[in-house]
Amino acid sequence: MNDAFAAAQAALVDSLVAGAAVPAGFDDVRLATVRRALLRKRSGEIARTWPLLAAAHGHDWSAIVAAHLDGVAPKGSLRDGWDVARALRAAGTLPSPAAEERASREAALFVYVGGRTLRLRGLAG
Repeated sequence: MNDAFAAAQAALVDSLVAGAAVPAGFDDVRLATVRRALLRKRSGEIARTWPLLAAAHGHDWSAIVAAHLDGVAPKGSLRDGWDVARALRAAGTLPSPAAEERASREAALFVYVGGRTLRLRGLAG
């Protein structure tokens, strides 16, 4: 693969999932449509990992994920859900069953390694 093609691919992916500008030659409207579809897919993946969090928000779940993660590069459904749960908690809008799910996951799975950096427990680094 040549370098120009690889750079164009990376720019397209960054535009779709990480909030980067739309690359030259691409249709803004079509990319926005794909970006929304990817966010809906991402919300489904997070819902499978965080069922109480998703269920607590019902039909609003996809919109909540989009509001918190649009333009944020994916980190995997476990971390993405944790980020959404923490943002909702900080805003005072995290319902009780979801709050319990967040707290138990945080205690069991994550450890801070300085500042706001965290990693899964049991991983080196």
